[in-house]
Formats: sequence, C-alpha cells, structure tokens
Amino acid sequence: MRATLRLAAVTLSLVACGATMAAAQNQPMQQQPMQQQPMQTAPAPQGQPATFAPGEIVREGHRFFGTVSRGLAELVERAVSQWGQPNGYILGQEASGAFIVGLRYGDGQLYTKNAGDRRVFWEGPSIGFDTGGEGARTMMLVYNLPATEAIYTRFGGVDGSAYFIGGLGMTALANGNIILVPIRSGVGLRLGANIGYLKFTPTATWNPF
Repeated sequence: MRATLRLAAVTLSLVACGATMAAAQNQPMQQQPMQQQPMQTAPAPQGQPATFAPGEIVREGHRFFGTVSRGLAELVERAVSQWGQPNGYILGQEASGAFIVGLRYGDGQLYTKNAGDRRVFWEGPSIGFDTGGEGARTMMLVYNLPATEAIYTRFGGVDGSAYFIGGLGMTALANGNIILVPIRSGVGLRLGANIGYLKFTPTATWNPF
C-alpha cells in the first residue's frame, strides 16, 4: 500500500514538473538585442595588372643590367612617352645568331603588380640584311596585357621602333593592343635590319614556328 502511494506521489510530481516545463517552452522567447557585426568587405576582383611608374622600371633595370645600364633611363622615357606606363615587364636572357636567316631563343620571368608572375620562354625566326651572333640580357616592357596568360602568343616587329643609346638597344613588338618593348644589352655583333617575330610559350621548345 505504501509502495503504491509512493508510486502515485512520484507520478504526480513528474506530471506537474512536465506541465511546468511545457508551459515554459510555450512562452514566447524574449528577443535579445543583436550585436552589430562589422561588415565584411569582399576582396576586389583581380583585373588588369596595375602599371609600373618609369622610376620603378629604371631602378629594376639598373639592378638587372648592372654597369652596362647607361642610357636606360632615356630609353624608358622614350618608351613611356610613346606607349604609356607598362603593366608588366620581363627579365631574362637570350641568345641569337643569323646569317640572312636568324634564330633567337630566350627565357625569363614576367612580373606584374597584382596579377602574379609567370615563367616565359620565347623563340623566333628573322630574315633580312642581318649577320652575327649575340648573347644578351633582356628587359621587356609589356603594355596593355589583359591577363598574364595572354603573353603566350606571337608578337611581330613594329617598323621604325629601333633605338640605340649608351650600349642598349630598344625595339617594339606587337600583337593587337599588346605591345612588347625589348631593351637589350648584348655581347656580340648584329648588323643590319631584320623582320620577324617572337613566339612566347610556357615551356621551352626548339621549334621557333
């Protein structure tokens, strides 16, 4: 009998407790004031590489060419006055040779401010009144490059764009709106004029075509 009464008392207590919890759950929750979260700003999408000022190009060129960089500032100034500020540049080395028909091979690194860097190789034929051999350090100014992978194409020579100042030579190559301006300081001798193109590739190849 006592056990039955205890069981009944426990049962009533559990029912009362359950009713109290149910009533508490059914009551509307008081809204807590939300803390103001700082707005997260999405990173700006990568666009066309930012340009390099002439002073930046000249300083990098002096470090790259060393003591044979006399005339570099004048060549860079001439290039900027004609094509504006480059949005990339290539530092590398190349070798070339010609007897009427010539070949040129090179490799280097493309640098941009906000679109990354890329390894590049170039090769190309030339034909004209040209003879001799050359090994050169080469700095190429790159204009209107829409993306780094756009460098991997062919660039033909621009007529009337050759300049020689203080042991450095500058020419211009183009493919559509993209302009390359190679500035070379070389060992050897190249005489005359030639026409041709340079093909840029992501890996080395012996095929200039």
